Parts: sequence; structure tokens; C-alpha cells
Amino acid sequence: VALDQTHITTRVLGTFGYLDPEYFQSSQFTEKSDVYSFGVVLVELLTGEKAIRSTSHEDKSLVSWFLSHMENSHLFDIVDLQVLKEASREELLAIAHVARRCLNLDGKKRPTMREVLAEIEVVRSLNMSGNNQQNWPGTEPDWTTDSCYTGFSSSATSYMENSSSNFAELPLLYNTR
Repeated sequence: VALDQTHITTRVLGTFGYLDPEYFQSSQFTEKSDVYSFGVVLVELLTGEKAIRSTSHEDKSLVSWFLSHMENSHLFDIVDLQVLKEASREELLAIAHVARRCLNLDGKKRPTMREVLAEIEVVRSLNMSGNNQQNWPGTEPDWTTDSCYTGFSSSATSYMENSSSNFAELPLLYNTR
């Protein structure tokens, strides 16, 4: 690569459904392209569905199907039954929020993989510390705002800054107000 080149263009190999939508406009991958793909994988794990769904539903894209259900506060209608049995409501909401952030159409607004890791580690640590109470059923937060995640991002930031922090003292994952 020449010193004056900012990027090189090569033939891209990838699976439709995982590719960053920004790639189709710019023909360039960024570190945030991998974040988008990881978001798709998180949604697959939550729902038990493939990135491109072979169903008779109008929405063949798993991403648009997932985002639509989140925006309409119907996340738990699409979460895989086994996942519902094994995870707490708070864990599912937190991981769904991470996935939603990863799937932002604007790559600049996506978290870094380091931030994603920190948020997942916070969820994992809360599970390990016994703060994973099942509290089904209930109403879901308003997914159209970030107010339901008050304290979560700051928890992840604290985790990144001081990985030896006491996880039992972290704030709640979401605020239902």
C-alpha cells in the first residue's frame, strides 16, 4: 500500500444479511462493519433465526424484523424459547440493546467492539453475582428512546476503565420509567 493511500479496494466476500449496509454505499469496510456483523450474530443468538429468514413473512431480513419488534415493544415475542428459559429479563433487554446499537445504520454511531465487550461483560458479571432474577411477565421499556438504559452505558464505561470494579455495586440495566 502506498503511503498516500487511505484504503485499498479488493474483492469482498461475505454473506448477505451480515454485510454492513454502509458498504453498499461506500464500497469500503471499516472497523464498524465488523460491529454490524456481530450485531447480526447477537440477534441470531437471541431469536434462533438465521440472518436471512426463509419464511413466508414479509420481513425476510432478520435485522429489520428484530428492529421492528424492538421499536414496537414486542422483543419477547421473537426471543427463542430456550433463551427465554435460561436468561433473565434484564439480561435479554441488555443484550438486545447492545445488538440494536451494533445494527445502527450510521456506522459512526455504532459502539466499538471494545464497548460491546464491556457491555456484555457487565451483563455476564451480573449473572454470575446472582442478580439475574426472573421477573416475567411485565411491560417492556420504550425502545424508541435510550431512557430505558440509564446507567447501563456508564456501567460498561466503568468496567472498561477499571476491570476490577465490584459488579454488585453497578446500577440497574434499564429504567422502566
